[in-house]
Amino acid sequence: MTGLALYAIATALIAYFGVNAYTGRYGLNARQELDQEIVQLTAELARLKSERAAAEHRVSSLRSDRLDPDMLDERTRYQLDYVHPRDIVRMTTSN
Repeated sequence: MTGLALYAIATALIAYFGVNAYTGRYGLNARQELDQEIVQLTAELARLKSERAAAEHRVSSLRSDRLDPDMLDERTRYQLDYVHPRDIVRMTTSN
């Protein structure tokens, strides 16, 4: 009877550690989820870097030492909600 109990305990321990190796905090499933999160965060980082580069370009074109008249005109019209009579305005709906 003692031998059977030892085999049962050993089987239970092996099963416990096996299940934890697969589903635990650092198991195989967690590694797959971390890999997916890395891919998502890398894509978000690339998007944010491109947004930052675009914003830096817009800010640099509004500096006083090299002011772009077209950019200044665009920003003032946007801020004042003004449209020139000869402008073509295209309205779009957001999804």
